[in-house]
Formats: sequence, C-alpha cells, structure tokens
Amino acid sequence: MTEHTTQVPASEDWAPAKKNKKVLFWVLGSFLVVLLIAGGIVWAALSKLGGFEKIDNAFPEDGLRPEVSVPAEGEDDPALNILILGSDSRADTSTPILDDLGSRSDTIMVAHIPSDRSGVQIMSIMRDSWVEIPGHGHAKINAAMAYGGVPLIVQTVEGLIDQRIDHIAVADFNGFKNLTEAVGGVDVNNPRDFTVGDTHFAQGNITLDGDEALQFVRERYAFSDGDYTRAANQQLFLKSFAGEVLSRDTLTSPSKMNELLDATTPYVALDGDFGASKMLGLGTSMSSVRSSDITSFTLPTNGTGTEGGGQSVVYVDWDELENVQKRFKNDDLADYQPDPY
Repeated sequence: MTEHTTQVPASEDWAPAKKNKKVLFWVLGSFLVVLLIAGGIVWAALSKLGGFEKIDNAFPEDGLRPEVSVPAEGEDDPALNILILGSDSRADTSTPILDDLGSRSDTIMVAHIPSDRSGVQIMSIMRDSWVEIPGHGHAKINAAMAYGGVPLIVQTVEGLIDQRIDHIAVADFNGFKNLTEAVGGVDVNNPRDFTVGDTHFAQGNITLDGDEALQFVRERYAFSDGDYTRAANQQLFLKSFAGEVLSRDTLTSPSKMNELLDATTPYVALDGDFGASKMLGLGTSMSSVRSSDITSFTLPTNGTGTEGGGQSVVYVDWDELENVQKRFKNDDLADYQPDPY
C-alpha cells in the first residue's frame, strides 16, 4: 500500500479530495479562470490562448434569457458569470470535446467574477439537483444536456441564478493529470485520512503528483455523505491549485506558463465570443487577484430523496436560493458560505 505522508510547508490555503472522473472538470474548468488572471501578465500566451476549441451556438434565444448585466455603480465593467461543464467521455484529443460531451453534464459550476474584478466566486451545482428544465418539467439538472444540449443547460442555470451566463467552458478531465504535473505537483492540507485502492492519503499536509492527484480528487465512496464531501473537496483543491498557478515561481517562469497552456488547450472548449483578446483583457483587470481571493460554495440543498421511478435526487433549498440570486445580482458572493445541506 502506498502511504502518502509527504510533509510540506504549512499553507493558509486549505484543500483536499474527491471522486470519480466526472468530478474533475470543475478543477480543470476553474483552472481556466485562474489562467485568465495569469494570462493578463504573460502576454506571450496570446497565440496559445486562441487555440481552444470553440463552442458554436452555445446560448439560448435572447428572449428566453435574463437581461444583460450592467456595471455596478462606480465600475467600468459588469460582473461576469462563466458556466463550467464537465466531460469524461472523450477517448483522445483528436476528437472534439463537444462531440463526446455525452447526453449529460456530470459537473456543473458557475464562476462569478465581480464588477470590481477583486476575486472569483465559484458555485458548485450538484449534478442530481431536482429542478425545472424549461419545456421538459422537473428532472435532474444534468439531464438538460440530453434534452437540449448546451443552450438548454445554460437556460436552466440562468433560471436558477436569475442572471445571465456570459461565457461557457467545457473541460475534459483527461487534462487534469497534465495540469498538476505542469506546476510541479500540488501541496494540499488534507482534512481527513482516507484510502483509495492501494493508496492511503494521510490527514495533514501532503504533496500530490499527477496520478496521485487524479485519485485524490475522484473519491466519494470513502465518505459517509458521498457527493457532499466530494463537492467540498473539489472546492478546497482549487484553492491549493490556484496558489501554485498564481505563485511567483510559476508566473515569472515562461517555461512553466508555456507548459500550463500546452496542458490546457487540448482539454477545454469555449464559447465563440471568448477569444484571446477578451481573455487577456479580463486577465489584465484581475492581475492583483491571488488564491486567497478565490472563494467557493455549493448551491444550498434540502437533502436527498427519490423521484421519477426511484431516481436518487438532491433537493434545492428554494428559500435560500432567493438569497443566492440576490447575491449574484448585487455582486455580494465573496463572503457567502452557506451550509450545503
């Protein structure tokens, strides 16, 4: 049995573990947001930032969508909401990500970037959340992909947060290992001791390479509450990963930045409007953001149950959702840490 007890310097950023392939995309997709910040500093990345696969016809009809966001008082730019979807079905990078996205999206997250560009707030949406899918009644939210592809899942998420989705990123988990290795491994402060197969992850500070990180972020069966701990662990891992990407050693190293970009572009697809110049402009406006400015939470729920012939589902906390909607609208998510249960 492999014992991971490597000690690393204590960090203010706290991060750990989770489950199967379907869980990784949020880490890969959220890395895109971190890369935008770094991209504002590394202008040599311009040509590579233009190499992402494009998603055509990604949005629903305009009349079905919330109004376009406007800048907050005293700010030049409006807040941005980036929808991150996950794919684990692609066999290799010769196949377009969108072709192999499958009938369901297994990871759904919204990255909110406020008007003042002071940070990033990432909301996870449980894939089994029982919601109203426009034109199809109630179903698990990830079924929106089967009913109407990317535009319908955008419309469904917009209905939940009552705000417009400005950009979309679809990420393939196969890039996760390469990303971890590109930064030389990720130091995490694992809050709980657990074992996956023959690998034991000790509680405390450990360093993960690509293969180890892949196991570390997939796990859910080792935890009594399964997906809930997995979602929390995904958010925690991003904090440590972001710290690696935004560290001086990475940002000032052209070779590391090139390696990160090479490890990312084959595994991420973006909506057609999310071009290199827009990405770099956003990155420039966020050049002072550090990992401590990235926060995350899970859309509040009201526990689990069964619907539609025995489907296991997660119920949304509709009362607390009203608070979530107000916070999205008012750019007031930075300190929001609801109980996910």
